[in-house]
Amino acid sequence: MSAWEASLLGRSEADTRAWDAYVLGNASSSGYHLAGWRRVIEDAFGHRTCYVKVEGPEKTLRGVAPLVLLASRGFGRFLVSLPFVNYGGPIADAADVRALLERSIVEHAKALKAEHVELRHEQPVETSWLPSHRKVSMRLALPDTYEELSKAFPSKLRSQIRRAQKEGMVASVGGREHLDAFYAVFSRCMRDLGTPVYAKRFFAKILEVFPDDAKICVVTLGGTPVAGGFLYGYRTVLEIPWAASDKRFNRLAPNMLLYATVLEHACRQGFRTFDFGRSSPDSGTYRFKAQWGAKPIQLHWYYWLESGRAMPELNPQNPKYALAIRMWQRLPLIVTNAIGPHIVKHLP
Repeated sequence: MSAWEASLLGRSEADTRAWDAYVLGNASSSGYHLAGWRRVIEDAFGHRTCYVKVEGPEKTLRGVAPLVLLASRGFGRFLVSLPFVNYGGPIADAADVRALLERSIVEHAKALKAEHVELRHEQPVETSWLPSHRKVSMRLALPDTYEELSKAFPSKLRSQIRRAQKEGMVASVGGREHLDAFYAVFSRCMRDLGTPVYAKRFFAKILEVFPDDAKICVVTLGGTPVAGGFLYGYRTVLEIPWAASDKRFNRLAPNMLLYATVLEHACRQGFRTFDFGRSSPDSGTYRFKAQWGAKPIQLHWYYWLESGRAMPELNPQNPKYALAIRMWQRLPLIVTNAIGPHIVKHLP
């Protein structure tokens, strides 16, 4: 009989504190492992969560796996660790604990009639699950000061930052007071890309649950928001999981001022790494991030598939979504902002 026991995280404050204490003490954890994200996802999307933990004989946590059930007629039924963000795969003290977590996850997946499970790992793990290496994380090591960092920028990049400033653009980093401005830019950008947009309450809930770790940077021109980024810090890493700019102002380079401001903020706050988020190698976003000096770090996603099922392809690059994307780009913002949140909540 195993010394380890797998179970689901309870709802008491003691349960939550124990979970977070384990996460904070595990070197492989990300901020998305914190129990607060269960509250964010449940409150913002209404999804069922399945937070699996493994305890030792003395009820000491040895491993955790935060999972969310996404279920819809159009996109299927599956568990993800963790949807909507870049990280969150199971973390454990040892290989046998991770193996028990995986077995427990499969049991829950079958009980919930899930068609597949997706685990988003930063590091490779020993597992029999199918791997995917389609994405990389673009990361930049930060020096002590922004002045030192900016000296390494290409001359074209520095001139683009100055261009935005000369045009009278103003950038600032704050919290809830910037949410409306950020969302105005973000929702327009998502429509232009042909992608359904998250509801504003998703970002509002993150700011509520993580007031010290989540920030918003907004660039304005004459009071009009033209670029924005949502920031999330954990330990020594500052990440920008969501960023957008208004393409009508692209020639004025608001995006360059946005990232320059965020990087300066990161240096001043003492972060040692800036995470530009995930990209497909050699894509446009990959090249944009690389010009700042960011280097690719391979991401490792793993899949359990119900017998006979193929690897899921729920992404904009899937050709079967091409027509829907083109149609979405032609819709008025008032329509995409109303309908989008009901669609994107089912996409991981």
